[in-house]
Amino acid sequence: MLRFKFIDKIPPSLRNKYILTILIFLLWIFLLDSNNLITRFKDMRELRTLKSEKEYYTKKIEIDKNKLRELKTDNQNLEKFAREQYHMKKADEDLYIVLTPKEDRQIKRRTN
Repeated sequence: MLRFKFIDKIPPSLRNKYILTILIFLLWIFLLDSNNLITRFKDMRELRTLKSEKEYYTKKIEIDKNKLRELKTDNQNLEKFAREQYHMKKADEDLYIVLTPKEDRQIKRRTN
């Protein structure tokens, strides 16, 4: 008697075995499976992020290769690089370093 009352409370569309099977399948696909759709969307988002990072680093490597090629081919470029990056100077020169406010803040953060 209780069993029939319980079954009567279930909507008729859910009593259909095909619809019930489809609902269980969808539940399995969306939530329970190790390759569910939620995980799949997260993985796709991460893949897009990694591809954009790869593109950024590929461009950065190309820029650095060009700089390295310039430094290896010309002594004037090597001297210019050493003066700008490492603040090297000749014996009879004075060196003045002019920083933008942004560079000044970055240096202060590193020292603190």
